Amino acid sequence: MSADALIEGLPDLVVLIRRDGLVLECGGGHGVPGLRCRLDAAGKRIESLWPAPVAEFLKLLMRRSLALRTTAEARLEHDGIAYEARASARGPERALCIIRQASASSRDDSLEGSDERPRPQLDRRGFLRRCKESMAMAALRERPLAVAVIQLDGISDIAQIIATKVSEQIMSTAILRLPAKSDERDGKPWWYLGQLSESLLALVLESADREAIGECVAGLSASLREPIAIGGAEFHLTPYAGVAILGQDASTPKLLLDHARAAATEARRRGSSEVCFFTDTMRLESLARLDIAREMREAIAHRDIRLRYVGRHDLETGRLTAWVGYLRWLHPLRGEIRPAEFLRVAETTGLAAQLSRAVLGCLKEDFASLAAAADPDVRVSFGALRHHVLHEDFAADIGRFLAEGALPPERLELRIAERALVARDPLDLHDLARLGARMVVDEVARGMGSLELLARAPLWGLQLDRAWVTGLRRETQSRKVCQAGIAVAQAFGLTPIASGVDDSGQREALLALGCRYGSGDLFRDAAPDITAPARAAVAAQPPAPALPRRHRS
Repeated sequence: MSADALIEGLPDLVVLIRRDGLVLECGGGHGVPGLRCRLDAAGKRIESLWPAPVAEFLKLLMRRSLALRTTAEARLEHDGIAYEARASARGPERALCIIRQASASSRDDSLEGSDERPRPQLDRRGFLRRCKESMAMAALRERPLAVAVIQLDGISDIAQIIATKVSEQIMSTAILRLPAKSDERDGKPWWYLGQLSESLLALVLESADREAIGECVAGLSASLREPIAIGGAEFHLTPYAGVAILGQDASTPKLLLDHARAAATEARRRGSSEVCFFTDTMRLESLARLDIAREMREAIAHRDIRLRYVGRHDLETGRLTAWVGYLRWLHPLRGEIRPAEFLRVAETTGLAAQLSRAVLGCLKEDFASLAAAADPDVRVSFGALRHHVLHEDFAADIGRFLAEGALPPERLELRIAERALVARDPLDLHDLARLGARMVVDEVARGMGSLELLARAPLWGLQLDRAWVTGLRRETQSRKVCQAGIAVAQAFGLTPIASGVDDSGQREALLALGCRYGSGDLFRDAAPDITAPARAAVAAQPPAPALPRRHRS
């Protein structure tokens, strides 16, 4: 991306505000007339810093974001100046507000005489109203009807890491490639397009022919998959499409959209570029997920979800350097449940942070056995779940865990997924680093990263995602990604680490690229069997009480 495009995308004023209006952090503001940030802004209320209409406007926007647990955007005009503001929730009590002066093009509703192509407006309410009307007419005239939902991966990351303005421009470019409705002369199913949210598109198709629907939706997805050039950089979106058919899968507009979205989510889970049609199996899977959510609450209370440990080694000498913990749930009836199954349920039901805290507590019980099975300098690596990392009390939870003497701080390693790290301010992580805890960015190269954040965060290492390491020897693309990740780590003075080192060929390839440490099936560690005795000990105790919710004044 060109320097001009990046500068244009930068926010003018960034403020971290508590629910009651107290400013926690503030920066920028040099390009916003009347809203310049003061050096002593932190610790003051916004009413004392900026004009009353602006302060009230920010409070309302912030509270809307906290209530909806999402991003809220709005515009304000004050003293003849137009402002654009966006608030993103940062936990239950804080929101990050980004304010910039509205550009001339955004202030002027008329684009007459301008060379800029207008941004398409796909009105959500208008689309839903038209969808209801189409369903009513289809039922009346006994015509077939289907709804397709296309979920675009990547838009939210671009908005969060670069700027909302850039993500909107990318989305607009993608939509402009698509016709708003079908050409009645092309012989294909008649359809029209709508936008449900920042990353969701929907189509209503007058057809029940699965083959014809699949071809139509696949064609639109292929167009959305083409690279988009903005500001000298190329962006790639990944569409996942799902379809539900009226009468077969649902009989109301809401259910039809819900089922189409569920099918798109299933396509995303599979990592499939093919159009996914809703089935009764998905409905049964939804019921099964409800059962898992109920049983997970009990498993968290009884500490049945614990950590299994694998060794991380020096790839050159074979010396054990760390015990790396991964989640393991041994269900008494279902057997071992894969993390990919229950973690998705934990995230959608709000149990992820509670699960992460409970597993952190289990680490205290495990440490004695782990320490006895290795040298004194071998660390224990804990991968905190994303929702826990993003919670405002994450650093306090880790600090309290270390203060209780659970294990020496210099023996703890925190693995934080790349996507979670870029979505939070790393300021409070410095306190943990000063205590001696070591931090590693996990799942590198799975999503989007931030080089500026890598420079600011108190990190020790970068761990390449297993998917890239597995294909290191046979896929040129995987080798390029691993080489780039290792080069980034070395450029920032960080330690490159690999997960998924399963054979000697991968080990030799990683050593040649400059990666010294890794874990995988190549190493057969005598890891202590912690799960069974720990479960027996916990079963003899009463269930652990629910964690109290912290309230801030």
